[in-house]
Amino acid sequence: MKKLLILLLFVSQFVASQSAEGLFKKANEQYKLENYNEAIKTYKEIEELRLISSEMYYNLGNCYYKLNQVAPAIYNYEKALLINPLNEDASNNLVFAKRLTIDNIEELPKSIFQKIDETIIKKLSYNEWAIISVIFSFLGCGLFFLFYFSYTPTKKRIFFITSLLSFFLLILSSVFTIKEHSYTQANIEAIIFVEESEIKNAPTSNSDTIFKLHEGTKVKVLDTLDRWKKIKIADGKIGWIDTNQIKLLSIFK
Repeated sequence: MKKLLILLLFVSQFVASQSAEGLFKKANEQYKLENYNEAIKTYKEIEELRLISSEMYYNLGNCYYKLNQVAPAIYNYEKALLINPLNEDASNNLVFAKRLTIDNIEELPKSIFQKIDETIIKKLSYNEWAIISVIFSFLGCGLFFLFYFSYTPTKKRIFFITSLLSFFLLILSSVFTIKEHSYTQANIEAIIFVEESEIKNAPTSNSDTIFKLHEGTKVKVLDTLDRWKKIKIADGKIGWIDTNQIKLLSIFK
């Protein structure tokens, strides 16, 4: 019975992947013909199958960009980069899409460590760092066995040093994996999806407006209370926004 269930699961996954591949080709053709609304519907069908990819969200972002829908374009480019931070096309198009936003928020100055983190560690997702950790673990073990069974002093020295280096890189990549996973879990980001949003100093409708934000601006979500979310923007300002005015950045949302 268990084998049958596994077989059925495998078959269903295969059928779904074939269906997604066909839909992806169909959506791409619709995009080429400039039928952007139809292409969006087709890409959404793929998303419902939960067979997503960085390329799919990148293409979806392009459709919204062509329709001058700023928030959805930025939202999908950001999702493409969540799956694959090295997607240069999504990264470049995100820069162009952000130029269409109204808010010009100056980021707080970054320390050297924050710059290193942004330019090196965050270039890969925690899943990719985990894969690298596994590779270094096998490489380290293999080199250690070669060291153990080698009889030539020169070879033993080379294998010993390279195995130590592999284990060091294993530890380093494991630390990066844990760090990025913790960051992903703790840092919830969202995109504003209304033309203009009044940010309050308290989670109530009649509280004072402390500043305003506009469509397409990315915010960090700090807390939730009823239908309100406490947010922080790049320059350090903090306030409360109606939950219905933002869309959380996560893969299947």
